[in-house]
Amino acid sequence: GSFSSQGKHMKSSCSLVAFNTDQAVCPNSLSLPVPDLVTDLDFSPFDDYLLATCSADETVKLWRVCDLDQDQPSNAEVTLSAADGRLEIVLFHPAASGLLAVASARGVQVWDVTRDTALTGKHTPSVFIPITITLYIRTIMCLSVSLQCVQGHQGNRDSRVLWVKDDNLLTTGFNQMRQQEVRLWDSRKLSSSLSSLSLATSNARCFSGSLFMFHEADLSLSLSVSHCLTDVSTRGVALVPKLALDVSCCEVLRLMQLSDNFIVPISYQVPRKDFHADLYPDTVGHTPAVTAEDWWKGENKQVVTSSVLVTASPSSKFRHIQGAVLHRDTHITNLRGLHLTTPGECDGFCANGQRVAVPLAIAGGQIAVFELSQPGKLPDTALPTIQNSVNVADFCWDPFDTHKLVVAGDDAKIRVWQIPKGGLTETLTEPERVLRGHTEKIYSIKFHPHASGLLASSSYDLTVRLWNLETGEEVKRLSGHQDQIFGMAWSPDGKLLATVCKDGKVRLYDPRKSTLPIQEGPGPEGQRGARVVWVCDGKYLLVSGFDSRSERQLYLFSAESLASGSVVSAPADVSPSTLIPFYDPDTSVLILTGKGDTRVYIYEIVPEAPYFMECSSFHSSEPHKGLCFLPKAECNVRDVEVARAIRLGKTTIEPVAFRVPRVKVRKEFFQDDVFPETAVWWDASLTAAAWLSGSNGQHRKISLRPNDMTPVSEAPKEAPVRKYLPSSVYLEEKTDEQKKEELLSAMVAKLGNREDPLPQESYEGVDEDEWAKYLAQIIVMGAQVVGRAFARALRQEFAASQAAAEARGGAGRQSAAASSFTGMTLQEAQQILNISTLTPEEIQKNYEHLFKANDKAVGGSFYLQSKVVRAKERLDEELSIQQQHQTKPPEQQQT
Repeated sequence: GSFSSQGKHMKSSCSLVAFNTDQAVCPNSLSLPVPDLVTDLDFSPFDDYLLATCSADETVKLWRVCDLDQDQPSNAEVTLSAADGRLEIVLFHPAASGLLAVASARGVQVWDVTRDTALTGKHTPSVFIPITITLYIRTIMCLSVSLQCVQGHQGNRDSRVLWVKDDNLLTTGFNQMRQQEVRLWDSRKLSSSLSSLSLATSNARCFSGSLFMFHEADLSLSLSVSHCLTDVSTRGVALVPKLALDVSCCEVLRLMQLSDNFIVPISYQVPRKDFHADLYPDTVGHTPAVTAEDWWKGENKQVVTSSVLVTASPSSKFRHIQGAVLHRDTHITNLRGLHLTTPGECDGFCANGQRVAVPLAIAGGQIAVFELSQPGKLPDTALPTIQNSVNVADFCWDPFDTHKLVVAGDDAKIRVWQIPKGGLTETLTEPERVLRGHTEKIYSIKFHPHASGLLASSSYDLTVRLWNLETGEEVKRLSGHQDQIFGMAWSPDGKLLATVCKDGKVRLYDPRKSTLPIQEGPGPEGQRGARVVWVCDGKYLLVSGFDSRSERQLYLFSAESLASGSVVSAPADVSPSTLIPFYDPDTSVLILTGKGDTRVYIYEIVPEAPYFMECSSFHSSEPHKGLCFLPKAECNVRDVEVARAIRLGKTTIEPVAFRVPRVKVRKEFFQDDVFPETAVWWDASLTAAAWLSGSNGQHRKISLRPNDMTPVSEAPKEAPVRKYLPSSVYLEEKTDEQKKEELLSAMVAKLGNREDPLPQESYEGVDEDEWAKYLAQIIVMGAQVVGRAFARALRQEFAASQAAAEARGGAGRQSAAASSFTGMTLQEAQQILNISTLTPEEIQKNYEHLFKANDKAVGGSFYLQSKVVRAKERLDEELSIQQQHQTKPPEQQQT
């Protein structure tokens, strides 16, 4: 890229990142037609889409940048002709709107861009412009008068300057040894720098922002406290505005690093949970304080501050959801011959609360059925199966009959199978019913959510047909599709049917009123596959598909206006398989994964911005065939399990529980905030004939609360406990005296009496004679051990205290000699025995109390007892010195 300039090369607003380059840009970017080398650029602090650039052609241009999906301007909105040689620096005023400073090798100009006029002539470089190739720092007013001038960095290479807190200046440059150097200055007195810091020797210049120093062309980003090693060399760096930070994850700083081929975001986060106001004081907002004209007249105002809470994204109460495979005792293992190449429109397998159906790679479209109540290792011998005689295209369980399995085949027929109670004991070859009508291979089949025996099927003949399984007849035929139908879904109330098609359209049908779509709109651009599901009580349609670059995307459509396109989209990742969605209407949690994936994505969907609230993902150790979710009644609500799924691996069938972590104390209660009354969707609310005649059903709702659990909403309130102290507590530097006081206070507190009985006091059942014999032995041995241990503790304490006393010294000659002899100062001895006035009675009283309180038999130690003894000795010595001093004649006291 173009780096032969003194500018920043890169700048960020809350919405965009701009950088200069000579190379082709990536697809998610735009290029501005600047005719000459761009030497510097800057975003307006009050408009995220207003960009100023200066270039070698001696002009400054202001660009009104549009969103990436809109046509970009071919010309600059404003062009300022400075005519002052090659321009190096451009900078917006931080408080005044439309005020721009431009610097060149000849000087500085201030422009009012709203009137295209220069407010000042040429001035010597000022501190509000990052200075390049200068040895001096100058402060100027709006008049061409230098207020202060002082020699800056002694190296004759380029440097940078930045205003920091309390009217101070931070400059970066080079010293005489060619070391990168950072200096802090008081702008009110530039006679000398307040402090300086020398960094490594390098030919690269430093960029300063906040208190970070960035080394261009080096491989490190340096901070005065810590370092961040990057994988590529730095060509430029930009600080993202505070209002764009993700405060929900305690992000306090974000940088954009420009390298030769990439733009790398670097995020700095404080390891906390939830939002913490002490980390985010109010920051400058987007509203200018004054106009350029008012500023020129001498008016000075500060930009109104704004709270980052305004821009904080709401956090999901499911953001810490955890997925876990249940114990191996619940697994079905030794699964062999699994069919791994089912069509993309098929989920791969299906399960209900009692059993799971799995396709096998055996001729004749065979399906194995396993009972979830009979886990364990499968036999090596052949298993009883369902033989469809043709390849299986899709299959699913009847939601209202756990024994009925419906299978769609390549022969355009739908077969209905009835599984006997207790599971398959022999191979089934004759279906209960066969549905005929489609003329081409069937894509997928979906049961109606309310009406029993009502089935929808889509086919290569580009039709969607509705079937009444009770009569085996086709009751509706929907048309209007122009290409392959990727997926379909019934609305929660069962009135509408949504489809997503390979022709790039999302369609909405009301089958009882029309065979043609009542709405259609643009869907995913990719043609690799898609799925659709209703969310937010039927207000929105969520489509998982691919974009034009074959990257997996999630799209949200308003069910009332499909023609207006997606409301919002969210990128997932790059993978060839379509994400299969599962939506829980009780919690609004969306769970997605694809065939062959190892990651399960989890979101909470809300009907307003930001719509997608990402939660923790679940990762498996090896790729899975997919997930199939069970009815809500299968969840263990005592363990706050909000969803239960069956995971199909290469040789295993494993249950997976998705739990919301809660405080252990509160888990005693039923978590009614995550377990509202749930719809009994496994019971039909009406028949297929009743629905076709115009009736609508509604599922009854039940509570999942066990009888012996109290709702958490009725639990007694606990006093709030602050988890974290204010940041000022951690940043406060304590003096040596404060640290010493805390240490002594902790020691004295530990010397208190202990009234708790010892464990041996409750022992019973020992004969008195035997007890007396052992007691005598214990006394003799204990006396020897105690004597040696006490003497050793005294010697250790004396050596340590004497070393400390020699370092600190005493007040008078005799007192100092006593401190050196006893190894303890007078002040320490008084603090240990808690004595303010030296009297023999008080010393003896406190000594006896503390010596007994620190006996080893009551939980004390020999070390603490030795401290008490040494303290008494030191105080006794001090009393003796005072008595001698009082009895001496005055002339001897003076000497």
